[in-house]
Amino acid sequence: MFVIVVGGGKVGYFLARELIAAGHEVALMERDRARAVQITEEIGSIVISHDGCEGKYLGQAGANRADIVAAVTGDDEDNLVICQMAKHHFDVPRTIARVNNPKNESLFKHLGVDEIVSPTRMILGSIEADIPVHELLHLAVLGGGELELVEAQLRIGSPVIGATAGSLDLPDGCSIFAIIRDERAMSVRSETELREGDKVIGIGRIECEGELHRILLGETDSEK
Repeated sequence: MFVIVVGGGKVGYFLARELIAAGHEVALMERDRARAVQITEEIGSIVISHDGCEGKYLGQAGANRADIVAAVTGDDEDNLVICQMAKHHFDVPRTIARVNNPKNESLFKHLGVDEIVSPTRMILGSIEADIPVHELLHLAVLGGGELELVEAQLRIGSPVIGATAGSLDLPDGCSIFAIIRDERAMSVRSETELREGDKVIGIGRIECEGELHRILLGETDSEK
């Protein structure tokens, strides 16, 4: 498989190194010449010292035959431009973008980026898992960024305690499908009664997060 990695920071460097070790063909684009020289000395002459945001250089890197273009620079706008060019000008089958600002995820998906990776959201999920908060816990982004898997722990004051799953007026495109109770997972049926301490696992469109929070956990402080 031929992969073009754009961005020679730590993420791009280690990604390229691991891909090479796995036997893949790799081209790494890094516009900073000093950094490009340093990487060349460390992992070989796979580095192209040009800006991946410019179509002619992306073409010189071999985008017309690439299986994947992974844009992992520290700039969301650059990563979006790179993926757009790879997809629409070079017909690259799969584009992957690093997204630093989670608010940009829906835009990247809307504009056709095949897969997005958000370090910020991953770290946020780890923090939320360790610190009990009266918020939705983000477990994973699915469907290329359109859907999100979330967990809500029902505490005292939750408006759904005592209600049945079937009675919840969930937004379109959202559903709950599992409950963790007493450290055991159980499937959700319409007659399942929700109890204090339940961890409710749901899936829904990212834009429905606020409504899902209101239904399961009550109003946020900003809504009161």
